[in-house]
Amino acid sequence: MEPTTSPAAAPLVATADPALRDELLRLAAAAGVVPDVVADPSSVLAAWPRASLVLVGLDLAADLVVLGPTRRSGVHLVAAQAVPHDAFRTALALGAEDVVELPRSATWVVEAFSDVGEQHAADALVVGVVGGSGGAGATTLACALGQAAATRGEAMVIDCDPWGPGADRVLGLEARDGFRWDALCQTTGRLSARSLREALPRRGSLGVLSWDIGTDASLQAFAVREALSAARRGHDTVVLDLPRTGEPVIGELVARCDALLVVVAPSIVGLASAARACRRWSLLTAAQVVVRGAGLADADVARATRAPVLASVPHQRGLAESIDLGLGPVRSWRGPLGRSCLDLLDRLGDQRPPGSRAA
Repeated sequence: MEPTTSPAAAPLVATADPALRDELLRLAAAAGVVPDVVADPSSVLAAWPRASLVLVGLDLAADLVVLGPTRRSGVHLVAAQAVPHDAFRTALALGAEDVVELPRSATWVVEAFSDVGEQHAADALVVGVVGGSGGAGATTLACALGQAAATRGEAMVIDCDPWGPGADRVLGLEARDGFRWDALCQTTGRLSARSLREALPRRGSLGVLSWDIGTDASLQAFAVREALSAARRGHDTVVLDLPRTGEPVIGELVARCDALLVVVAPSIVGLASAARACRRWSLLTAAQVVVRGAGLADADVARATRAPVLASVPHQRGLAESIDLGLGPVRSWRGPLGRSCLDLLDRLGDQRPPGSRAA
């Protein structure tokens, strides 16, 4: 089912400074976007709530603080000269996310406008995949889901486990040039959706954010937030390959998922471990179980884990060979793994409210 949404509102440029206005219009034109330009503070209030992005000139900021517009995301204070120290206090009072100085931040402004111009009808469906036990096949399922999602739109797999096999290697993309966590954790500031999507190692509509070989890096909270935010704005589906550790940043990722899939190996030991995993994550989101393989009835699995079974995914013959050949887990959409992943995406989409957006 396609979400029903209204067209995204235009970005808002609020300034009475002709030079700043002309520069912002030039940058908007470079991004292919036509913003609404308002020079009167009272009129800004009317356009404020519905704008997709708000760029407030330093010349109007103090007057807007007095008027007290409602707090919202996507507000940035813009100055066309060196930023005075009191501008940061004004930005805080206005609820702006940051202070942008032109021309130094011109590239950032173009990318912000570009994000508005290319927004999807709804934010990406974000699916977290975590192993209920070691060796359950969570990374394989996450990559296969990414491959399935790429047949329907822009998709991305985010490898959140530096100690795992590497989602890029499972997908056969380890030799492709592109952005990886090691570089991302050294960057600061807002990450645009287009920049992230174009910088990733990718094949067709599928990109992957993974780790350099031999890295000793770890996830940084600021980088995780920026990567997921940009991924959500620029893709139709985002799959998170999550580690089984319970560090705070992983808990934050789980809380931001639209769905959390706990991959269960159908054995007594696998069920016991998966039951603990489901209990751990149940405080953050409602977990659903995906059983890899056969041997136990869905009702028994659900009773043991106290979580609903969303699907059972049969073993795929030749899986290791497909990965070794660099083809990824899904070699044929007629195989059991390919069919199961396409069906999983349908079920997850049906669970999502029409027109839903990320918080």
